[in-house]
Amino acid sequence: MIPQTVKIISRSQLKKNFPHIIKQYNRTFVSITNTKTSSSSSSSSSSSSYSSPNNKKITTLSLTSAAIVTATSFLYLNKDNADLDILNDSGLHMSPNKKFVTPTEVAKHNTPDDCWVVIEGKVYNLTDFIDIHPGGPLILKLNAGMDVTAIFKPLHAKGTLEKYIKPEWFVGELTGPMPDNLVAPPYTPGETPEEIIYKENLRKHLPTINNIINLYDFETLASKILSNQAWAYYSSGADDEISMRENHNAFHRIFFKPRVLVDVSKINLETEMLGKKVDLPFYISATALMKLGNPQEGEIGITKGCALSPWKVPQMISTLASCSVDEIVDAKSDDSRQIQWFQLYVNSDRKITRELVKHVESLGLKALFVTVDAPSLGNREKDLKIKFSTQMNGPEVMAKNNKNETDHGAARAISKFIDPSLTWDDISKLQKFTKLPIIIKGVQRSEDVVKAAQMGCAGVVISNHGGRQLDFSRSPVEVLAEAKPILMKNGLDKNFEIFIDGGIRRGTDILKALCLGAKGVGLGRPFIYANSCYGEKGVAHAIQILKNELEMNMRLLGARSIKELGPEFLDISALKNRNVSVAKDELYNGVYIPPQTVEINEDNLD
Repeated sequence: MIPQTVKIISRSQLKKNFPHIIKQYNRTFVSITNTKTSSSSSSSSSSSSYSSPNNKKITTLSLTSAAIVTATSFLYLNKDNADLDILNDSGLHMSPNKKFVTPTEVAKHNTPDDCWVVIEGKVYNLTDFIDIHPGGPLILKLNAGMDVTAIFKPLHAKGTLEKYIKPEWFVGELTGPMPDNLVAPPYTPGETPEEIIYKENLRKHLPTINNIINLYDFETLASKILSNQAWAYYSSGADDEISMRENHNAFHRIFFKPRVLVDVSKINLETEMLGKKVDLPFYISATALMKLGNPQEGEIGITKGCALSPWKVPQMISTLASCSVDEIVDAKSDDSRQIQWFQLYVNSDRKITRELVKHVESLGLKALFVTVDAPSLGNREKDLKIKFSTQMNGPEVMAKNNKNETDHGAARAISKFIDPSLTWDDISKLQKFTKLPIIIKGVQRSEDVVKAAQMGCAGVVISNHGGRQLDFSRSPVEVLAEAKPILMKNGLDKNFEIFIDGGIRRGTDILKALCLGAKGVGLGRPFIYANSCYGEKGVAHAIQILKNELEMNMRLLGARSIKELGPEFLDISALKNRNVSVAKDELYNGVYIPPQTVEINEDNLD
């Protein structure tokens, strides 16, 4: 019998025990009617529309654009907006001197040339903002004259509007609720009202957290309770997802050579990363859009979980977080052992990057991890396909759009925070600008590891972006095994630290990376799933699981401390032989959902 992950209440049990909830939801589920003129009915690669069960149109936004949108808080930090900071921070553009606006009045402004929207009870005239919206213009055009709060909140950090929308764009306070047909629902493509309520109730009936005994349990539950678009975004890899799976599979080609007759009654898991003591040899890697999984807290759930855990591990904060960096830092405990780092996408406007780095420094973050493996976004087909999942003619609708307008909006958005012209010279300039340690994140070959060390960087993260960028890039652990000896041979390993992420699911994976010379090991998706299912308690529990696995396997390995670990504990002879036969990983394969090809919608057949 193969290992199994944790299970939750079945659909039939839910319907049997909670029929009143499903009935109530079906009565209250709101779809929105597309009341736009033909000039605003086009779609784009950054947004589309699909039919609800009542045949009403609902506007959607692709997750690639969604990630772009979250960077808004620093995309427009130009001189004009910087000059507005004093006004915005004082709240003048939200002052009671502004008029109140009726829902009827808002509804009149429903065209691209006259675009008002409601966000959390406040009315904005975004007509002049449409063409510079980071997510593309269509999402605003298709929702002109509507309340877009449910679309906006999961994708934007708190304070984005207050700080970076021009004061004159604020129209006033809404006097009452918008009509149901002018309230955009949450972005949930591919799901019926019953499916949404089913998942909401699964969340309420998750197993107690003590039933979660490994990281796969979190992933199993997340696959069942997350919206289709959230699961597609988090779980997707590039193209055929070969690299994403190889990241994990490569660890299975490394075997241990344990010592015996060693006193392992006491195990010390403490280590240092970038000059700071940490309780455990791993960290939580930067991931975007955590509010898709934990709508209430997003990345703050990670921060609180790190504070809740008795064993402190560093948290890397993403540039594309759905909470602001200020919010995340404010949620940190007073414990000096709780360390936070910042992951940086270098903006095409270097002034924006400098302002962001200054701000991060002022908040007390301890290191800057510069992402270099994303000169463009990878082809993540699960994410791309999800927006057409309930639309029979999705590609046809896309084809009918104004293509020039669509491409222009998306290209502008991408160019604002992903710069394909980024070079080593930019790293040198950044070194001169900041006192923070600079770590190059996304290195995938030993030659670049050596170059980063020669340039005086504090370290590198050997990573292929979780298999989300270039498919068939090698696994980070394979590159690590190759690069570390070269560094040592050239005498470049003394003040230079190697980190690694990608595919780690067990304490034994962490130990293998440490034996090969990694200073710390990053985990991203497992903590997304823990946070999505159980919030801060899930994060703390995931840390506990890994701590227990590390401690147990250190004893079995015959190593008493992290300092004792080395390559002599490993057999890596099969690492580069990708055809070697190893035992099938039933748990990993059991939670992996492969990409799907296109299907015919037979519901519309004559």
